[in-house]
Amino acid sequence: MSLIRSKDTKPELIVRKALWAAGFRYRLHSKGLHGKPDLVFPSMRTVVFVHGCYWHGHSCQKGRIPKQNSSFWREKFMANKARDRRNVRQLRAEGWTVITVWECTLSTARARDRAIRKLLASLARKRHSKS
Repeated sequence: MSLIRSKDTKPELIVRKALWAAGFRYRLHSKGLHGKPDLVFPSMRTVVFVHGCYWHGHSCQKGRIPKQNSSFWREKFMANKARDRRNVRQLRAEGWTVITVWECTLSTARARDRAIRKLLASLARKRHSKS
């Protein structure tokens, strides 16, 4: 378990590289915000979480509960999901827009392109609405 990264994961790097190439600049893992979002766009009051499907209990195939010690993992994933909901609620209460990108949406080239286009469109709308 100690080898599991919480920062600079492959899905996170994919998103960061695409956003940087599109001209978006961001802060990484802001400790002053609830949940330490992966990407922070202070001027747009927007944060992006890049969630791994397994650890955050997504409803896709990658988010399934292991058969070994399933009660432990079920509780663990439920607690992770509750923490994520709490962090999103607190960030929104502070005026932040929260965007979540799931690992499974980056798994194939077609899905990745769709997810990145959607994220870029959301950020572009946010950027233009603040001006």
